Amino acid sequence: MPTGRRERKKALTRQKIADAALRLFLERGYDAVGIRDVAAEADVAVTTLFSHFASKEALVFEQDANFEQRLTRAVTDRAPNEPLVPALRREIQALVRHCTAAGAAPIWHMIDTSPALRKYEESMRLRHAESLARAIAADPGLSRSTTACRAIARFMIDAFSLARETADPEAAVDEIFRMIEAAWEVTAPGTAGR
Repeated sequence: MPTGRRERKKALTRQKIADAALRLFLERGYDAVGIRDVAAEADVAVTTLFSHFASKEALVFEQDANFEQRLTRAVTDRAPNEPLVPALRREIQALVRHCTAAGAAPIWHMIDTSPALRKYEESMRLRHAESLARAIAADPGLSRSTTACRAIARFMIDAFSLARETADPEAAVDEIFRMIEAAWEVTAPGTAGR
């Protein structure tokens, strides 16, 4: 939570808008709700809504920036000499738990049935993968090619999506991360031709 009074007020307004939007989307359907409806429900001006959210789709993915930061911090804030893959596995596992928690199913159903939301989610995933790849590439202790960093970052982001869609997300994360670990090890310097 932001510490300054102004920042706290902005965060509360943002959350109020996001909560109103989600409530309306789930009650009436995503396509049936307009930006003006959300602004009225949240008791804010449309310009205020747009100062917090760039688009209608962004209202659904209000945790977007937080998720992206969590992924990059899993790389940059891990303990010295802590291997990359276990650090990212823990973060992906936490994100999967969050997105498969009780009450999340109606939200994912809404996303999965809306072409606009699916398209937005895909662009968001690609952006998260690029941010994650940059964080991995910037770590001098990891010494992998740009291609390896980008590929492993995409695998990580796809692990989240694949796991959340399964009946047993925990088991899916375990299975996927065994493959990711093997792929990461193959890209280590000096392993060519093994």
